Amino acid sequence: MPGVVIFAAVFSGALSPVSAWSEEGSAPAAIEGAVLLSAEELVATFEHHPRLVMIDARLTGDRRQGYIEGSVSLPNTETDCDSLARVLPGFDHPVVFYCNGPKCRRSYVAVKRARRCGYTRIYWFRGGFAEWKAKGYPYLNE
Repeated sequence: MPGVVIFAAVFSGALSPVSAWSEEGSAPAAIEGAVLLSAEELVATFEHHPRLVMIDARLTGDRRQGYIEGSVSLPNTETDCDSLARVLPGFDHPVVFYCNGPKCRRSYVAVKRARRCGYTRIYWFRGGFAEWKAKGYPYLNE
């Protein structure tokens, strides 16, 4: 899986589309049913779950600013049970969601939708791309 490459190199309610409010305010500190991860914990989680699917819940324009290698672009506005089923092999497959950072609610919305669809091994990288970049981890640009 492409996401493993970067880590090996570094560390040998409703399912309708969400409007612009998803970028305003701050995301909550936690989401029931999701394990909160820091950047370091995300790397460690990849070491324990090398098949972890990482979903970038940002819009395509945000992704042009950079993204974590191996992540799948699935904006929260397109996240529903069908789109999740296309990228996740089963309801118990580990998945992590991220977006721009603590002030971005897109990954929060995507996690809530995944839970409603029945996914059970959900991780949330609340610090998102902002934390990843601030801590000096490598990333890709389109």
